[in-house]
Amino acid sequence: MGQKNNLNGDIDGLLLNSLNDIQVDKGNVLHALKSSDKGYHGFGEAYFSLVDYHAIKGWKRHQEMTLNLIVPFGAVRFVIYDDREGSISKNTFQEVLLSRKECFKRLTVPPLLWVAFQGLNSDQNIVLNIANIEHNSDEVDQRSLRDLKYNWSIEK
Repeated sequence: MGQKNNLNGDIDGLLLNSLNDIQVDKGNVLHALKSSDKGYHGFGEAYFSLVDYHAIKGWKRHQEMTLNLIVPFGAVRFVIYDDREGSISKNTFQEVLLSRKECFKRLTVPPLLWVAFQGLNSDQNIVLNIANIEHNSDEVDQRSLRDLKYNWSIEK
């Protein structure tokens, strides 16, 4: 298939934005998404996904939904794959590690990109998705992890 594994990131349309973790007495304030932010395309729903240690969820591709992914607890490795016809980054994988402590950022994934993710913290891994539309199973494609060949080992 001639797939490229691009860990630095060049998938067309993916955004990675730094977030504020504001130190406040009695507990910090963690920013997630404002309507003025790049990557905001409206609001449909927000939900949390728990990911067990070393568990891998995916592959999923949304036809219409834009994902805004944030990891407020734990550490999660996201892998995005581009198979869009005519895309300048077609056949490219991109890996993004998010965690509040090491990389507190928001990953914005536009429609038509494949996404899978893996929990890396042995305690708790929580992903917040702020989506532009409500979930609709008719707009989601799913594939087995075996369908897209990716090295999920923790030590590469």
